[in-house]
Amino acid sequence: MLPSRDISRLIEIMKALRTPVTGCPWDLEQNFKTISPYTIEEAYEVADAIEREDLHDLKEELGDLLLQVVYHSRMAEEEDAFSFGDVVEAITKKMIRRHPHVFGDEEQKAAGFPKGTWDRIKEEEKRERKALRSQMGLTEKPQGFLDEVPSTFPALTEAEKLQHRASKVGFDWGAAEPVLDKIKEEVEELTVEVKAGTPDRAKIEDELGDVLFAIANLARHLEIQPEAALKRTNAKFRRRFAHIEHAANAEDRPLTDLSLDEMEAHWQAAKKFDPAG
Repeated sequence: MLPSRDISRLIEIMKALRTPVTGCPWDLEQNFKTISPYTIEEAYEVADAIEREDLHDLKEELGDLLLQVVYHSRMAEEEDAFSFGDVVEAITKKMIRRHPHVFGDEEQKAAGFPKGTWDRIKEEEKRERKALRSQMGLTEKPQGFLDEVPSTFPALTEAEKLQHRASKVGFDWGAAEPVLDKIKEEVEELTVEVKAGTPDRAKIEDELGDVLFAIANLARHLEIQPEAALKRTNAKFRRRFAHIEHAANAEDRPLTDLSLDEMEAHWQAAKKFDPAG
């Protein structure tokens, strides 16, 4: 079998890997739940390649992510649930429907994309999904207002999206300033628990969670993605800590040999070279 630019070749490869007896033993053992962590991992690796502005790696990582879609589709096809073609049809249908100002008739294109159109279309999709699942005999458990936000998101992203969702019905601070006050309040409550005579780990974790939740809310009001902000700080920490490491190497000393004061001095020097990072 030879490589190809045609998606059908990738589908053939996955089918061969999943064919009993002649397929790959490891691939044959997998199911949706065991493959799910790899799907998430590949998505993060795509994001990493983008962050590094490495288009060669991006091509490779996008291929790995595409393989995950083909993998899940193949397992679903084996259960007579759906195929890769059904996945493609579903997303093309959704994209066309959600962009009437691009793919609609002349009247829809002329109307543009009025405020509220996106939410209206999504509500229509929800009703149709519910009706379809009912026809298929699939039970539809009651959905709470916040259930639209997956609990599998990274915690900071989940917090930001939960708060955005709640804001749609007016449960929200009006601006960033009150959120800053709320952060101070939560930090004070955390401080009380940390300084308690007999610290309660569960209470400390709860109060720390409240601080992080409030910070995610502030990020939303400032129109900053909290995950992106923390990623930026993580990258800054990597660069500045590398300066400490380089300084230790220049002195032919292991990092463990440096005192905290020495590391702090190198850290402050790193800030001069990397002031805005």
